[in-house]
Amino acid sequence: MIRKISLLLCGVVVGAGLSSTFTYAPWTSADLTIGNAKAATSDTFRHINLFGDVFERVRKEYVEQPTDKDLIAAALNGMLTSLDPHSSYLSPESFEEMAVETSGEFGGLGIQVTMENGLVKVISPIDDTPAHAAGILADDIITHLDDEAVRGLNLTEAVDRMRGKVGTKITLTIVRKDVEKPIKVDITREIIKISSIRSKALDDIAYIRITQFNGQAFDGLKKAIAKLEKEIGSNKLKGFILDLRSNPGGQLDQSIAISDTFLDQGEIVSTRGRNKDEVKRYYARAGDLTKGLPVVVLINGGSASASEIVAGALSDHNRATLIGSKSFGKGSVQTIIPLGNNGAIRLTTARYYTPSGTSIQAKGIVPDIFIKQELPDELKDRFPQESQTEAKLRGHLENTDKQTDTASDSEPKAEAEPDLSDEEKAQKAREAYSPSYVPSEEDKDTQLQYALKLMRGEESNAAFPANQSNAQ
Repeated sequence: MIRKISLLLCGVVVGAGLSSTFTYAPWTSADLTIGNAKAATSDTFRHINLFGDVFERVRKEYVEQPTDKDLIAAALNGMLTSLDPHSSYLSPESFEEMAVETSGEFGGLGIQVTMENGLVKVISPIDDTPAHAAGILADDIITHLDDEAVRGLNLTEAVDRMRGKVGTKITLTIVRKDVEKPIKVDITREIIKISSIRSKALDDIAYIRITQFNGQAFDGLKKAIAKLEKEIGSNKLKGFILDLRSNPGGQLDQSIAISDTFLDQGEIVSTRGRNKDEVKRYYARAGDLTKGLPVVVLINGGSASASEIVAGALSDHNRATLIGSKSFGKGSVQTIIPLGNNGAIRLTTARYYTPSGTSIQAKGIVPDIFIKQELPDELKDRFPQESQTEAKLRGHLENTDKQTDTASDSEPKAEAEPDLSDEEKAQKAREAYSPSYVPSEEDKDTQLQYALKLMRGEESNAAFPANQSNAQ
């Protein structure tokens, strides 16, 4: 049996890490029907023979000796990336790393590290992990792993060696400030869970930030809600701010579960494949964990894929007010198909739609209230001066909604626009550009500060609080 892994993938900024959302589904030999087999015509085999001829010529005559493995990997990746920006070939190493990142857990020690002067430096141990229990401290320098020198390894290689099978041991040699001799520490690897939830009580308002929809997100959200309700007091709690800014996506089942956290009923999202019968719908179950309190969702141009599923569901059901700037517009679904020991292919197989039946592909989600996030002067030359969206990615899928016009996202119109109605002007204002920047200092976070004032009644807007009686 071959496994299929459906995922929502988005690469929001060139050079940034890709975040994947996937679920497991069986795929048996029944999928290889006679009809599918007949699709391979004589033309298909002729083109395959052409590939074989070119492959053989490159192997024999290229100026340097290439490896067959690299040539095949490049050919597979070229075939897939020519389809759209999100289809690609994953090498065995890339596939394994993607699985670790999206599951949110791995066998390891529980330390955040960086590289400094060729050695591994501890940024901080993670609470309640083997490294924390063993007394590893921030700023410790790791010089040896199982008596093998770290110098000469890059950070990825060093991290790979510290990770491993749960229950196995590793010996770290550590140099610590103000300690004369190196320290040897034996640590047994355990399951390390990566939290993607950051939460805090801002007086009478619960603030929850989700940085990625990994396998731990929903459990982390439930714990954060319970913790904040207890800390603030259910009788004092005015509402929740859910921060999805610069969140590139995550697991599909996690985005559904997190949407369901704030909903009592109704559709959350649907996915539609090439064939009309390839439609899947996902629904909320009874039980709003936030007890109907007002909700604000913060989004920006870095909010993509799974983030847009949550924002779209809560917006369509009028469960939340969206504040910030227009989202990225990643509305396609990829399927990861493992290839045994040869990695996997990542193939776009469907689009997803919000509960109102709207595709956000190459379009994005427009906030109810646009608030521009100002940049510090020292960062202004580091951020683009216009939106970096799905619509601007080369080879992106077009939005197939009949009444959707995405030309303004990808190609500015040369002609002057006709007179706009007040409603059209308001819509255009909400689609304005804002840098996808989230300040670390709360007082400089323009979007967060507006949300707080709105919830405390210091600001007013017709879009807040959201009126669920008007849900679509």
